[in-house]
Amino acid sequence: MTIPSYPRAPMRKDSANSQAIFQVQERLNALGCGPIATDGNFGDETEAAVRLFQSRFADRAGQPLVIDGVVGAITWAALFEEAQPAALPPAVSPFRSKVLEIAASQVGVREQPPGSNGGPVVDQYLASVGLGTGYAWCAAFVHWCCAGAAQAVPSAVAPIRTGGVMDLWRIAGQTPGLTIISAAAATDDPQSVPPGAIFIINTGHGHGHTGFVEAVTDGRLATIEGNTNEGGSREGIGVFRRNARKVAGINEGFIVFP
Repeated sequence: MTIPSYPRAPMRKDSANSQAIFQVQERLNALGCGPIATDGNFGDETEAAVRLFQSRFADRAGQPLVIDGVVGAITWAALFEEAQPAALPPAVSPFRSKVLEIAASQVGVREQPPGSNGGPVVDQYLASVGLGTGYAWCAAFVHWCCAGAAQAVPSAVAPIRTGGVMDLWRIAGQTPGLTIISAAAATDDPQSVPPGAIFIINTGHGHGHTGFVEAVTDGRLATIEGNTNEGGSREGIGVFRRNARKVAGINEGFIVFP
C-alpha cells in the first residue's frame, strides 16, 4: 500500500481535492467505515463515514478524535497510521534553537511556595519584564528565554519585553521582521509552525497563555510552558514540557522570530 502524504489542507464537505478525497474514501472502506463510493467527492456519505471512523478510532497519541467529519492532520494520520512519511520540519534558526535550549534548561522550575506566582527563579522571569513577584508569568518566561538567547545569538528582531500575553500578540503583529501565523493558517497547515515558535492562546477578558513549540507531529504540539501544570493551566505552578496541545486548540496563532 502506498501511503499518501497529508495534503496540508483539511478536507470537509464539498472540498475540491478529489485525489486526496479518493484516498480517504478507499481507506475508510478498508477500515470498515463504509461502504462508500470512491469517487473523489466529499459529500454527505463521506462525511458520515469520517464521523464513524472518528468515533471508533483514536489518534496516534491514543487520544479520542474530535468527531466533526473533517479530515485534518490528526484524523489523516490516524487513518493512515504510522506508515505515513513524516513531512520535513521547518528549519530552526540559530536564535530559535538557542531559545529552545534555554527553555528546556528551565523545565522543572517550580514556584516557591506553589501557587504564589513567585520564587527565586520565577522572580527572575518577572523581573526581566519589570514586574515583581505575584504576577502571572508565562509571558515573562517567554521573554526571559528570548532575552537570554539574544545575548548568545544575535537576533534581527529584539525580544518583546512584556508580561502580558495579549500585549505580546498585539506588539508582535506590529513588529517588522516577525512572522505571524494565524490560528486558521496553522490549522490548515500544521507543519508551517516551526520549532521555537511562540504560541498564543486567548483565554478571554484580556488574558491569555503562551509558551514555546518544540515540535509539531500530526497536528499535535510538543511545548515548553511556564506558569502551567500537567493539565495545561494558565495559572500553574512551574515550567513544564507538555505533549497534549493541538495546533487547532491555539485560538490566536503563533509568533516566529527569524
